[in-house]
Amino acid sequence: MEKTMKLKGQTSVERVLPSKIHIYKSKIKISIIILSFISVTSISIVFRHASKSKMEENKYPKAVMVDLKKDNDVQLKMIPKGIWTINSIGRLGNQMGEYATLYALAKLNGHQAYILPSMANYLSPLFKTTLPTLHESLIKKLRWRGYPLHDWMENAYYNIPGNYRWLSGYPCSWTFYHHLRDEILREFTFHDFIKEETNAFLRKISGERKNITFVGVHVRRGDYVRVMPNIWKGVIGDKKYLDKAMDYFRNKYKDAIFAVTSDGKDWCKKNIDNARGDVFFSETSNSPGQDLAILAHCNHTIMTIGTFGYWAGYLAGGETIFLDNFTLPNSPFLKVFKYEAAFLPEWIGIPADRSPLLNSTKLSKAN
Repeated sequence: MEKTMKLKGQTSVERVLPSKIHIYKSKIKISIIILSFISVTSISIVFRHASKSKMEENKYPKAVMVDLKKDNDVQLKMIPKGIWTINSIGRLGNQMGEYATLYALAKLNGHQAYILPSMANYLSPLFKTTLPTLHESLIKKLRWRGYPLHDWMENAYYNIPGNYRWLSGYPCSWTFYHHLRDEILREFTFHDFIKEETNAFLRKISGERKNITFVGVHVRRGDYVRVMPNIWKGVIGDKKYLDKAMDYFRNKYKDAIFAVTSDGKDWCKKNIDNARGDVFFSETSNSPGQDLAILAHCNHTIMTIGTFGYWAGYLAGGETIFLDNFTLPNSPFLKVFKYEAAFLPEWIGIPADRSPLLNSTKLSKAN
């Protein structure tokens, strides 16, 4: 075996003896074994370090990286996110108000928002919401600190301390989240199959008409028929109110048609004027979510009272007419409700007829 070596510009040939060949092979084998051991050891160390880092990551609340620009240099700051949630109480309108409030307040205070499984059951079948759902094990494991909320935004809510907050109450007011309107509307984007069903219904009631202006009408009755006058000293939308509200749109839009949803459809069919054939009622078998989708896809809204009608107007985004001044001045309802926080400033209020309530009050005093 020959090996060519270049020395001082000359070429010479060195003959390698067989004994030296064995020595070289042994050295090569030893080198390979040593390199293999080093590589395996290094990989093992890296893997253990990565596993430990992952364990530490799961052990503590995740953090968010925030860019802080200073003198054109980007600095990174780790901010603990913690876990914030909110009670899941009431029906669809309440659940939406609680979700939107949690979304806004958690973001405002720099924490991660999670919703309870019961809220996810209400909202996820309808909307493309993005907030993660809190696992049952964490609900019981974490040491929560409660924080009750009014139904309107207060200065104290801009700086709520605590990494594990459980917000409570029935918040729905636009004052919590209207500065994030575009984000809230994205959170309450209906699933595509619901949009398709809704558009099919609107095409059906349009018939051969062209250039239709759709007006969604929500009439809240149900338990409010009894609760409002007897407990809250208030009234609900009546025939006179609905006639005024519908006439407003009839006078403004030549081809307006009305899509009516209600938890009291029989009352609506008896009391809503349909002499012009421009009123259509949602299907009797519709779920609340289907009714809300119809209202939200209309151009404008007529609501009476309640959070369901409020969200119909907020999602639709056009003109909204609401029942104004529906409680007596001494109503206990005003301790938990503010008109200016409940309805957007640009919405149109029609004062309620409180005479039945006033007459019943005078009659009770006389007796």
